[in-house]
This record gives sequence, C-alpha cells and structure tokens, in this order.
Amino acid sequence: MQVKLLEALVEELAGVNSGKIVIILFNKKDVNEFLIAKKMALSINQVRNILYKLSAEGLVSFIRKKDKRRGWYIYYWTLNSEKCLIKLDQTLLKRIDTLNAQLRSRQLKRFYICKYCNIEVSEETALEHDFTCNECAEVYELSNNEKPLKEIKAK
Repeated sequence: MQVKLLEALVEELAGVNSGKIVIILFNKKDVNEFLIAKKMALSINQVRNILYKLSAEGLVSFIRKKDKRRGWYIYYWTLNSEKCLIKLDQTLLKRIDTLNAQLRSRQLKRFYICKYCNIEVSEETALEHDFTCNECAEVYELSNNEKPLKEIKAK
C-alpha cells in the first residue's frame, strides 16, 4: 500500500508513468540510472528529467561515479521513503484544506451558469457583466449547488 501511495505522489509531481520509478527504487539503494531507463522503457534523458524533478523535491538522492572506460559520470539513485511520506502527508493536508475552502465557498456564495457555454461564474463576476455571458451574451441562470457540494464532500 505504501508503494501505491508513493507512486501516486511521484506521478503527481513528475508526470504520467513516472510512478514506475518508485517500484524500481523502493527498498533498494544506489540503482544505476541506465537500469532504471531500461526497466521503464524510456530514454536516459527522460528518466533523468523525472529523477531531477524528484531530486528537487528531496524525494530521491544520488551519488555519481566516473566510468573509467568512457570517462562519463554514471548516477546511482536512492528513494528517500521517509521524505516521500512526509511530502505525501503535506500534499494530502494541502488538498484537504483546498477542498474545505471550496466547500465553504460553495456553501456561502451563489454561482451562476451559462446553459449554452456551460461556464460557471461567481455572483460577483455575474454582477460585473450584468448577468450576461461574455462568450455568447446569454443571460446567466442560478446554478444548483447540490451536485458540486456532494462531489466536494465525497473527495
């Protein structure tokens, strides 16, 4: 379960399909970047891009060693599971705060919707535009808050 949570976190930070890195690095130390690229079926540059994003967040660390034959540096990566869990905790708390703010906003304010463009605006925005849509000039209708409230509560 921990791996799945960390996988979701990495995908949120570094993009789609980057979560495979967690599976490769989980409970391992100093994994060769070329091995990671091979297992992920990505180019070395794509893998490095993902790893650099994670490194900037402090989720992975690396050591580099010089290849004596080629003279290149090879990076060996390690997943910092503890920092990943802390980051996951922070991300979830931030998401909960955002949802609570949206919930309060939905409960306290009224929203209007253009039935033709399917654009929803706050009461202030609707008032600024004389309750007419900027896109099609149709009159806004009062939006029903029940469905968005249920969605936010479910999340």
